[in-house]
Amino acid sequence: MALENEKSFSDALRDAANNIGEIIRSEFQLAKIELKQNARRAITPARSAMIGGVFGLWAVGFFLLTVMFALNTVLPEWLSALIVFCIAGIIAMLLLAAGLAGFKRLDPMLERTTANVKEQVQWAKQQVR
Repeated sequence: MALENEKSFSDALRDAANNIGEIIRSEFQLAKIELKQNARRAITPARSAMIGGVFGLWAVGFFLLTVMFALNTVLPEWLSALIVFCIAGIIAMLLLAAGLAGFKRLDPMLERTTANVKEQVQWAKQQVR
């Protein structure tokens, strides 16, 4: 009788280990699916943003040329170019700092995967009791 209890306990332990392995594999699968869905949704806006960025850079370049040519009417060419360069550099540094600060605030956690893992841990705790 004691051997049957020990054997059933070892079987239960083996089953629990297999279940935990399956849970971990399914959580990785869920995380992978969630990342793919997010990536697919980001393709179209990213493409539009890149094209808009290229045209925006061209527009900024032509605007800066216009400012430089306007300053050329009252200042030497080298001084006009230096003034435009300094103003553009300051603006670029401010925008870059703001963008990097925004990236630091992003939450990289996968919400559904995290919720599922918490749920599975709670379930496992209840099974152990």
